[in-house]
Amino acid sequence: MTGGTGFIGAAVVRELLLAGVAVRVLARPSSDRRALDEARDGQPVEVALGDLTQPATLGPALVGIDVLYHVAADYRLWAPDPAVLYRTNVDGTRALLGAATAAGVSRVVYTSSVGTLGIPVDGRPGTEATPVTLEDMVGDYKRSKFLGEQEALKAARRGLPVVIVNPSAPVGPGDWKPTPTGKMLVDYLNGRMVAYLDTGLNVVHVRDVARGHLLAARSGRPGERYILGHAAGNLPLRQIFARLAPYTGIGPPRWRLPYGAALAIAKVSEAVARVRRREPLVAETAVQMAKTRMFFDPAKAIRELALPQTPVDQALRDAVDWFWSHGHARRRRAS
Repeated sequence: MTGGTGFIGAAVVRELLLAGVAVRVLARPSSDRRALDEARDGQPVEVALGDLTQPATLGPALVGIDVLYHVAADYRLWAPDPAVLYRTNVDGTRALLGAATAAGVSRVVYTSSVGTLGIPVDGRPGTEATPVTLEDMVGDYKRSKFLGEQEALKAARRGLPVVIVNPSAPVGPGDWKPTPTGKMLVDYLNGRMVAYLDTGLNVVHVRDVARGHLLAARSGRPGERYILGHAAGNLPLRQIFARLAPYTGIGPPRWRLPYGAALAIAKVSEAVARVRRREPLVAETAVQMAKTRMFFDPAKAIRELALPQTPVDQALRDAVDWFWSHGHARRRRAS
């Protein structure tokens, strides 16, 4: 699998090992392997050194492989050179799927994102069938993932048995980096979430997302997409913090930040980032994405894959407990 050193990927590794499956992970020599090491918990995992941007390293890594989980992606909402996102998420996906075809892989699960899906204008949750085009994608990350998903669909039409999964907003243990959703929780836990945007997410336990990958490999239909989310996980942003407040002892942010003010802050933040050559505190793309509530309906995955549905409150608490125990935030007395 690719992406085994990341948040979702490491969770998939854990589930594969629990199922008794031998795992080979493609990883760059410089990859941070803390998530992988925690997930494997002393069990053997083969590591093949390689890089999606170096096609020559992909074929050897696929020798003898039965099922390929392509979880890796360059997940950044801001990059000094956006072309890097396309080299990994589009060109790398195309090269990997070509190598999988040549290697005779019997099944591929491609990890996309709900960010590539459409959202109805009437406010209903999006589904796999909601119409969407490249022009609807906000920012280079979403555009690159949309184009990467198109490569997976093309490969499926050529006969490669590719199943596509679209995770929503996973939370839970193992978010070392952390991801943008995890960083939001860490900021809240550290008292830095003083205002909020009027947006929303579909929250799902990362363990359910990981199990959804294995279920897609077993029961998913090639060429189909499956939203890996929670049926009760569509929550406005402030409500996420309000649900955590009794458990953490930290109240939700009181002030709603106007969209225009947030966009201005992001523009300044990115300008400073270019001068200092570091990531901005707030990415303009993140604010633009927040203008739309990312609510989705995972009914298809629940129906066809039997996708697990761990309670959302449990997912949030598991994430908080992990961030506390791993030093991302200081535990406070619960109210």
